[in-house]
Amino acid sequence: MGKYILRRLIIALPSLLGISLILFVLLALAPGDPFGELASNANIPPEVQAALRAKFGIDDPILVRYLRWLVAMLHGDWGFSFASRINVDQLILQRVPTTLFVVGSSQILALAIALPVGVYAARRPYSIFDQIAGTFAFIGFSLPTFFTGLLLILIFSVNLGWLPFVYRVDIAATGWHWYWEYFKQAIMPVAVLGLFQAASYTRYVRSAVLDVIRLDYVTTARSKGLDESKVIVKHVVRNALIPVVTLVALQMPSVFGGAIVTEQIFRIPGIGSLLITAILANDTPVIMAVTFVFACLVVVFNLMADIIYGWLDPRISYR
Repeated sequence: MGKYILRRLIIALPSLLGISLILFVLLALAPGDPFGELASNANIPPEVQAALRAKFGIDDPILVRYLRWLVAMLHGDWGFSFASRINVDQLILQRVPTTLFVVGSSQILALAIALPVGVYAARRPYSIFDQIAGTFAFIGFSLPTFFTGLLLILIFSVNLGWLPFVYRVDIAATGWHWYWEYFKQAIMPVAVLGLFQAASYTRYVRSAVLDVIRLDYVTTARSKGLDESKVIVKHVVRNALIPVVTLVALQMPSVFGGAIVTEQIFRIPGIGSLLITAILANDTPVIMAVTFVFACLVVVFNLMADIIYGWLDPRISYR
């Protein structure tokens, strides 16, 4: 197992290097100047502006700047934010936990809904439950996250006043009251992302279970007198989850992309909102670092999916 993980990480290094090079070149060729605000500030002398540009190597060739950024990143220096005036790694470390909490909670909610609903619908195909579940799945998948987010804010915050619509990290409470307030403010953003993903996962779970439940070994297990619940859980669901795990891993880029929109709607201080702020301010070091973090997270989730394959199907060996 350890050798397999190490080999996969080594294989992922060229991909990450290629992604970082493409991102850096695109940002370098994009219009705009990170020091545009300084150039328009009459209080900063031109020689000071020139010294800052020389210090950060803004006018150097793209390849030289990329190599300098890569070496600095490998040494733990992710650059300096021109807009926030602090190191980029500090900005990201402040925002990543919030994003991972919202995204992770939404994925748990999505799987908690999709697995039982999809399995039950597959056991009774074309029944009333299957048709109702399919209808809600199509509706949930068709509605964009910004629409459902605004709809939940209108209902539960504006009209009913039950939930806060602004996500805060500086909650003025202690003890269990702090956990309760944090839980309340996370309900709507987690529900928006989770229900959207659950709609997609439900259809895939139903399809995967339908493919497996008709196989010969399932019929053999039933003919041996095994309890139906054991047949479904041990023989059907476990094998049907392999394509679902693949789907979840491949959906992570779109999940983080949806999190960017959700963070803007609910004012969540995550890396998605940080990315939008950096783009508007043309803060190139922050944009580069955040997009690279997204790429690393996608690689990590795909590695986790490969590890889960072996647990679901013992025939898969790590060699």
